[in-house]
Amino acid sequence: MKSNLKYVSQDTDRHGNVRLYFRKGGKKVRLRGPVNSPDFLEDYRQALLGNSPTGKAKSNASPKATKGSVRQLCIDYFQSSDFRKLQLRGQGVRRGILERFCQNNNDGDKPYDRLEPSHLRKRRDAMMDRPEAANNMLKAVRQLFKYAMKYEDYDKNPAAVVEYLAGNPDGFHAWTLEEIAQFEDTHPIGTTARLALALALYTGQRRSDLVLLGRQHMTVHNGSDWLRFTQQKNKRNKPVHMEIPIAPELRVVMDATPMGDMAFLVNGYGRPFTSNGFGNKFRDWCDAAGLPQCSAHGLRKAAAARLAELGCTEQEIMSITGHKTSKEIARYTKSANQKVRAERAIDKMSAKKVGV
Repeated sequence: MKSNLKYVSQDTDRHGNVRLYFRKGGKKVRLRGPVNSPDFLEDYRQALLGNSPTGKAKSNASPKATKGSVRQLCIDYFQSSDFRKLQLRGQGVRRGILERFCQNNNDGDKPYDRLEPSHLRKRRDAMMDRPEAANNMLKAVRQLFKYAMKYEDYDKNPAAVVEYLAGNPDGFHAWTLEEIAQFEDTHPIGTTARLALALALYTGQRRSDLVLLGRQHMTVHNGSDWLRFTQQKNKRNKPVHMEIPIAPELRVVMDATPMGDMAFLVNGYGRPFTSNGFGNKFRDWCDAAGLPQCSAHGLRKAAAARLAELGCTEQEIMSITGHKTSKEIARYTKSANQKVRAERAIDKMSAKKVGV
């Protein structure tokens, strides 16, 4: 099967094996097959972004690390299957956290078997002004020592008993109807900003999924347009497969907006956004609309809250957002309009009282 995507070519070797390549004015890059498989589409996207699709991440840790040191443990961990099963973006985030951990007070040069919970609590407390960053540090160190216990025959995980800091109990700000209207007034239908808002609001997905949604994910079911995709979070070890109908309101915006092929959302150069790049651009769009308190992530929360206000069950909301537990949904729907729910409750009570 031949690919119709731009910049893709193929040839057949002397053994009859089909080889796929991406080339856009520069070096030819090998793509995994078969055509239109998840591996092929991921490699194609990475190539469009200018990344090496199948290249392994290089370690920036010091090659002179002392045996038995935290830094050497990190280097070994980066080569393990435990680390490499993470998505490439997840690998980059965790590598960065652990490398910063090693650089702080030269902690990377210290023996890892001397690291105690008290040391980690002091490091955590020094980051109290950034509770999420502190908790992410603890999570990364926990995974590092899980590796040590599995591969290095080490008998304890000092990070496992260190408590997380309490973050913002309400999490990201959930957009109000007035804030959504204000954004729409600034960014009319036909703009990429409005398309981004509609995709986030009517699919309830994370930005890491929004930037990947494209025409290859569109399908028809019972005469209606649907999106079929796999969420990026935990894609390699606990994949969540999604099928979501395209809401009529979203369809109107999509039909009126110039879009890319492999990615609906493209930047000013016609290239797909990275997750971070999209987050930064959405920040600009919010600021332009006079909404400094709003973010792309808050739209996911607002979508869940809106579904709750409409009377959707937790299972129905989870079928849209892809959450696996009701605990997560409760956190997202906490901001659901209390006034609407109270009005519904009074209506039910009044109807019962008059015998309706």
